[in-house]
Amino acid sequence: MLRILSAVPKFTVTALIILAIVNLLVGVILRYFVGAITDWLDIDPVPFTWVEEVGELSLAWLTLIGAAIGIQSRSHFTLTVFVHRLPETAQLWIHRFNHALIVGVGLLVAWYGFKLCLLNRTLTTPGLEINLAWLYASSVVGGILIAVHGFAMMVSPPPQGEPEH
Repeated sequence: MLRILSAVPKFTVTALIILAIVNLLVGVILRYFVGAITDWLDIDPVPFTWVEEVGELSLAWLTLIGAAIGIQSRSHFTLTVFVHRLPETAQLWIHRFNHALIVGVGLLVAWYGFKLCLLNRTLTTPGLEINLAWLYASSVVGGILIAVHGFAMMVSPPPQGEPEH
């Protein structure tokens, strides 16, 4: 069950990447081909303002969920300069401190995202009329995932073999 639950963000990010690619392709087709055809035929243009809104929503969700996946898979950038020369106990505490900072930032993002959801819950996007709280909910979900994965990394031992920080 835990393995399935941890795979949900990866499937979500995969679906969002596919959505973003298809959305960009549709936007290009509507702007350059359909727009030129409707101009040539002198008919009303096909509205495509919704393409930008779908792109913005998918990018926001993709970025924040992807950041949490990066923390879970330990694929974020680390700079190895000094810490790897310290004793293992000091390295462990620095590892825990760094991930405690990640947890704090994730919770801060989630908190302010929640406040933005409440502030914008009565507003909608102009094209699709989607509630703007859905846009800011990405920071709530992403912040919580960042905090959860950061906490999991904080309590787990650092990987052996290569310097962590």
